[in-house]
Amino acid sequence: MAAWQGLLEELLRERRPALVAYASLLTGDRCAAEDLVHDALVRTFGRPRALPNVNAADAYVRRAIASIFIDRARSRRRWLTALPRMAGGTDSDQGPDEVAARLDARAALVTLPRRQRTCVVLRFYDDLTVPEIAHQLGLSDGAVKRYLSDGIHHLNALLGTTAEVGDATSVPVYTSGRRPR
Repeated sequence: MAAWQGLLEELLRERRPALVAYASLLTGDRCAAEDLVHDALVRTFGRPRALPNVNAADAYVRRAIASIFIDRARSRRRWLTALPRMAGGTDSDQGPDEVAARLDARAALVTLPRRQRTCVVLRFYDDLTVPEIAHQLGLSDGAVKRYLSDGIHHLNALLGTTAEVGDATSVPVYTSGRRPR
């Protein structure tokens, strides 16, 4: 048995209830806390780490629990503030063609891989520059450009458009009313 497996078993045997209790303080829900602990354990033991003992592993998992919880809260807050902007007004303010185009664009966005979708939304909906997206996601500028290019090409194929990465006006995904930089 690998050293990390023994450490994980010992951690679960000795500290699992305390980890779930800690996560419950953050989430307020036992089921969500169980999921949070599971995700933190996967994040911690999913890669080789030099954790010398159960105390170090416990501390690392607790930091992972807090980080994951904060990341989820930020993500949820971003989506809750973005949803009204994504609606872009009421459907009665728009003609049926605009409503259909928006629904088609949303459906097409869902088909993109996660990173492509994230880059496309941040670039053309949140109006972030490539360096800002790269910084926010911890990626290189080149990777962001690649995700944007692949995402726009995929959207073009699905929507029957001919937009280029720098041409935000011809892709119906951009419903915020702001023009990309």
